[in-house]
Amino acid sequence: MTYDDPKTLVSTQWLGQHLHDPDLRVIDGSWHLPDSGRNPRAEYDSEHIPGARFFDLDEISDSESPYPHMVPQPEKFVSRMQEMGIGDGHQIVVYDTAGIFSAARVRWLFRHMGHADVAILDGGLPKWKAEGREIDDMLPTTARRHKTARRQSQMVCAIDEVVRAVEEGGVQVVDARPAARFRGEAPEPRPGLRKGHIPGSINIPFDSFTGSDGTLLDPSELAVLLEGAGVDMSKPVITSCGSGVTASIVSLALEILGHRNHVLYDGSWAEWGSRNDLPLELGR
Repeated sequence: MTYDDPKTLVSTQWLGQHLHDPDLRVIDGSWHLPDSGRNPRAEYDSEHIPGARFFDLDEISDSESPYPHMVPQPEKFVSRMQEMGIGDGHQIVVYDTAGIFSAARVRWLFRHMGHADVAILDGGLPKWKAEGREIDDMLPTTARRHKTARRQSQMVCAIDEVVRAVEEGGVQVVDARPAARFRGEAPEPRPGLRKGHIPGSINIPFDSFTGSDGTLLDPSELAVLLEGAGVDMSKPVITSCGSGVTASIVSLALEILGHRNHVLYDGSWAEWGSRNDLPLELGR
């Protein structure tokens, strides 16, 4: 299946046809885990899709929070977007260097700030390059545009809501971390965090949602994946991961399948795993 929905995912072919539309803005939303040894800004500087702006997930965040890339205040988000020449009325396409990874978080953040016309490039930069499409290293010329932000508070939850879900049940927590980290068999990429997972949570590693070419699974395959892992699509879901990045992939899949009652736990394991007063589970 080819996704060509400017509000969720678009194909490389779609982007190739619309790349020079005056109201299109392309964003490189690449981000890497702290222990990867990679610098997404340096990689962007060396090659990117023509006209793309770089979105720094670590910087465009709540700088007062002790946890990484938490949702920024709307004023900061608006300021950064204006500096990038992104405003109201723009169609945004976000990609990353993995296929579908951190681009999902950037898209989620735009939607959380009330910008609906934003899609992920299905397959990201790897698919774009594999097809021999144009790449350059030129920084785009930007002009400030009017930008507003209207936070959609129903898309995100804080730790107290997760604690309540664990204590009372009825709400499913889906954790997108790799299985070894979820089970507590592998260390976390951030120092000082406990190993394990939120009690009762369901593990669906983020890379399960994409195929070998880095594109999102078909809706029917997404449904099989979620239901096979034990997700009841009639019940509310809290999505989680290491720090709120790959949880956005789960949120995207739920959105595509028409599941409306889901929220993202912004603090994710970076917060829960740092709190010795909160319960955890190992194994499974």
